[in-house]
Amino acid sequence: MLVKLSTRPAVRRGAGAGALTLALLGAGLPAAAARPEPDLSRFYGQKVVWAACKAPDMPRDLQCAKVTVPLDYAHPGAGKLDLALARYRATGSSRGSVLLNFGGPGVAGVSQLADGGKDFMDLTNGYDVVAFDPRGVGRSSPVSCGEGESVASVATNQEIDIGHPQVVLKHLRLSAEQCAKRSGPVLQHIGTVNAARDLDVIRQALGDKKLNYLGFSYGSRLGAVYAAQFPDKVGRIALDGVDTLTEPLSEQGVASAEGQQTALDDFLDWCATDIACPFGRDRRTAGDQVVKLVRSLDENPVPTDFGGTFSGQDLVGAIGQALYSKELWPSLERALASLVEDGDTRGVLNFAAGGIGLPLRADGHGGKDGGLVAPQDVPADNLPAALMAINCADDPDRPTAARITKDLETLRAAYNRASPVFGRYRLTQLLMCFGRPKGTDFIRDRVRNVHSAKMLLVGTRGDPATPYRWTVETARRLGPSAVVLDNKGDGHTGYSSSTCVHRKVNDFLLYGSLPPSGSSCPADGNDWRSTASTSD
Repeated sequence: MLVKLSTRPAVRRGAGAGALTLALLGAGLPAAAARPEPDLSRFYGQKVVWAACKAPDMPRDLQCAKVTVPLDYAHPGAGKLDLALARYRATGSSRGSVLLNFGGPGVAGVSQLADGGKDFMDLTNGYDVVAFDPRGVGRSSPVSCGEGESVASVATNQEIDIGHPQVVLKHLRLSAEQCAKRSGPVLQHIGTVNAARDLDVIRQALGDKKLNYLGFSYGSRLGAVYAAQFPDKVGRIALDGVDTLTEPLSEQGVASAEGQQTALDDFLDWCATDIACPFGRDRRTAGDQVVKLVRSLDENPVPTDFGGTFSGQDLVGAIGQALYSKELWPSLERALASLVEDGDTRGVLNFAAGGIGLPLRADGHGGKDGGLVAPQDVPADNLPAALMAINCADDPDRPTAARITKDLETLRAAYNRASPVFGRYRLTQLLMCFGRPKGTDFIRDRVRNVHSAKMLLVGTRGDPATPYRWTVETARRLGPSAVVLDNKGDGHTGYSSSTCVHRKVNDFLLYGSLPPSGSSCPADGNDWRSTASTSD
C-alpha cells in the first residue's frame, strides 16, 4: 500500500489563507505548569518478545510483538495500552532497529509493513525494520466514530445546510460525542505528543540506545516531536514529505484543497489525451464534468456491494487518495470509467481510505485492559476516525460557536475558491474538531531549535499533500540539526518514487552519510505523459 502513499489521507497545506488564521485562532494559551516526572520504570524495563505473526495473511518472514505503554503518562498507574509491532529481521550484521511510520495520521504500521515491506528490504542490510500501530490506530486500541460520522457522511448530509450554522454546530457536537462514546478512554490521550513518548518506550524495549527512524508525511511530524522531547536519544532520523509544525488546521485545509485541485487538473490534462477517458477528450469541459458527477452522487448516492451507499463526497475522498501518485492514474481512470458508465463502485472503493461503503464492525474500545484487538475487529472507520482525533489533538485552536457562526460563509467561500471539488470535504474536516477538547500547544510552541544529531528532511517539489515550502519552514524551525534534500520530482513523498532519494535516505540510515543541506535529486524517468500509460 505505502510508501507510494496511495492510500494516505492528509489534512494538509496552507497558502493564501491568512484571513482564516485570524478567523479561527483562539487566544494565547498559558504555558503548562512544571510537574515532577512520574515513575515509568515498569514500562522502560520491558523487552520485546518476537514471534511468528498469527494472522494467516501475513508474510511468513514477518514477526509480530507488542509493547505496553501507559494510557496517561502523567498518571502511569491509571491504565495501560498494548501497541502492535511487526518486523523484518536484519539479514546481516545489525546495528539495531529502524522504526517506520507511514503517515496519515491514522495509518496502521503493521499491515502497511506486511503489504509494502519490499520497499524497505534494503534497510535489512543493517537493521531490523520495525513498524507499529500507534495508540488509537489499527490493533492498538483503535478509535471509531461509527456509521454516518465520517467526513464524507457529514459533508453529504443534506440536513446539514452550511447556510444554517446552528444546525451544523448541533450535528458536530453530536458527532464528537459519538466518537468519544465509541472510542473509549484512549481518545482522551491520543495525539502526537503521547505517540512520541510511546516511540521512546518502543526504542528502549527494542534495546536501542538511540532512535533510528524513517517517517513519511504525518510521520515527519511525529519524528520532529520526538526529537524535541528526546534530543539526546536521536540517532539517524529521516523525514520524507515534511509536515507543517506551525500552520493551523484552517490554513492546512485550504492549501490541501488547492494542492489536490492542482493534482486533479494534472490528471485531467493526461486523461483527456486518452480515448478511454470517462470525461471525454475536451479538456475544457472535463473539470465541470467531475464537479457534476460529485454533485449528482451527493444528491443520489449509489449502492455498493457491501450494503452501504457511495456518495459524491466518498468519491472526493477516493480521488484524493489516488492523486498522491501518478502511477495510480491509469487505475483511477478505469475506476472512474466503471463508475460513470456502469455505476460500478468497486474500483473507486479500492482507493477509498477508511472503509467507505463497508459495514462497520466493532466499537473502538480496544481489547481487555488496553490489550490488542484482533485484526478482524479493527473498526472499518478507524483510519479516518484516528486522522481526525490526532489532528484535532495536535491543534490548540478551538473557535467558539459564535465565531464559527460568524465566519462560516467566509470559510465556505475560501474553500470553494481553493477547489470546487475538494473544498467542501476539507472544510468539513476542519469543522469536525468542534466539540472536541482543545488540542496541545506543544508542537506549535515548543518544537523548535532542537539540539540533536543531524536529521535528513526530504521535500518534493510537486507534492500535492505536503508542499516543499513546509520542508524549508520546518528545517528552519528545527535549526542546525535539519539537513534538507530537495527532490525535483512529483508525488507525495520521494522514497519509493525517486531512485536518488531512496539511495540518499538509505545511505544516511545505513552508513550515516548525509548529503549537503540544500542538495537535490532530479525527477526520475521520462515525461509523465508517456510513463503513466493506461496499461499496468
